[in-house]
This record gives sequence, structure tokens and C-alpha cells, in this order.
Amino acid sequence: MLGQLIPCGGGDAIPLLGRKLLIGRRSSCDIKLDFPNVSSHHCELEFRDGHWYIRDLGSSNGIKINGERCSDSPLSPGDEVCIAKHSFRIEYELDAAAAAPERESTFARSLMEKAGLEVQRPEKSRMPEGSGKPPGRKQSRRVASEDDFIMDWLSD
Repeated sequence: MLGQLIPCGGGDAIPLLGRKLLIGRRSSCDIKLDFPNVSSHHCELEFRDGHWYIRDLGSSNGIKINGERCSDSPLSPGDEVCIAKHSFRIEYELDAAAAAPERESTFARSLMEKAGLEVQRPEKSRMPEGSGKPPGRKQSRRVASEDDFIMDWLSD
């Protein structure tokens, strides 16, 4: 056994028997969570380099580690893993030879970057006289005039 998930609200511990475990609502999942707010293939646990890692598989209700929403993250023993509002504590023995993985800071990347919408920030410059409009802005994605309005509002 490589560890266990212990339900925070009480109940039987779930043994972590394989190195890669699929968690979801489907009966074909390695760990079946039969709740309507759990996606059919919700997330994946993977044991590598002596540590457990969790990765969201595009679920509707996401995952949280110690109260912070994330898409993938290393897990330390004792961390609280929330899968669609169902909380578990992960317990396992650390491999003494393995280096502790670093978790990305919540504020390391902007929300736009996390969403995959990189926007190039314009250089601060004066508006051309008499135009009444700021100089042209470069964007890596252009969908509609509403996006332009929102981006202008956010950058002001």
C-alpha cells in the first residue's frame, strides 16, 4: 500500500494500491466516488519520485488542496484534498531520499495566464493628441468587441 485517503467526515480509509489511480463516478475508476457532483473521470492521483501528485481531468467541480483550488499539485502527507466538496486527508510515508516537490504559489501566474489567455500588456504611453483613443493594443486572442471592452476596462 502506497498510502491512503481518509474521509474527513468519517468513514473507511481508501487504500492507495497503485502508482496511478483514476478517481471519478464511473465504475471503471480505480477509486469510485458515487456522488452526482463528482465527474465521471474527475481527477488522477500519481505516485512518482516518492510523492503523490493530483491532477484535475477537466472536471466540472474541480479539486482543492488545503482549501485552494488547483488543476495539478504535489501532495504532502496530511494535506486535505477536496474532490467536488468531498474532503479527504492523504496519508503516506515520505521517501527520505526524495526531494520535496514545490507547490506553485497561488499568485505566481495571473488568472489570464492560468486560463490560457495570454495578453500582451501595452507599454504605458500617452494617447495621441486629438484621437481620444489609446494607442492600438496587441492581443494574442481576439473574439469580439466585448472582449476589447473588457480588456480596456481591466488595463485602466
